[in-house]
Amino acid sequence: MARSLVWMKPGGAELAEVELLEDRLTARGMAIGSDPVPYRLEYELLTVADYVTSRLQVRVAGHDVNQGPWSRSLTLVHALDGQWTVETHGTGTAPLPPPGGDAAEFQGAVDCDLGLSPLTNTMPVLRSRMVNGGGPLEHLMAWVSVPALTVHASRQTYTFVRREGANAIINYASPGFTEDIVFDSDGLVLDYPSIGRRIA
Repeated sequence: MARSLVWMKPGGAELAEVELLEDRLTARGMAIGSDPVPYRLEYELLTVADYVTSRLQVRVAGHDVNQGPWSRSLTLVHALDGQWTVETHGTGTAPLPPPGGDAAEFQGAVDCDLGLSPLTNTMPVLRSRMVNGGGPLEHLMAWVSVPALTVHASRQTYTFVRREGANAIINYASPGFTEDIVFDSDGLVLDYPSIGRRIA
């Protein structure tokens, strides 16, 4: 099943072309944003069986009023033996922390989480079939900040709250933050109040 999804976000928007198979997904997307600097972003996501992340590639670019154009890219690879590798490239100077991170921090994670993107909340929900109930379940994620593309370990907990018609309300919690997210029957985000609301 292929889906085209559009989320309106505070200060930006995101389009994702998603292919959902029985136990995996692939996606390509693009986003624009304005905080903390204006940027445009493109990503490609590949998972293997049980919706486990195999590879995430992200490219982001902008133009600093003082330093001129800049770009950076990040490739996260999750090998079959469970090991993560991080590769970055960049041009120009952006007023952001350097991209990348220490893969040792998130060894044991099976998912990536692209910051400010509602898409990557889908994998843990699909894996646990949480649109039908369950939780709380804790996940260790390789979390990618946007637009800096720094990578950190993030512990996140998902808990089924209730059904609303065909949709499921699932509570998301990470240290210092919690929010109820609305997922459709396919496990794709409809409304993540602080991140984005789907309009298509």
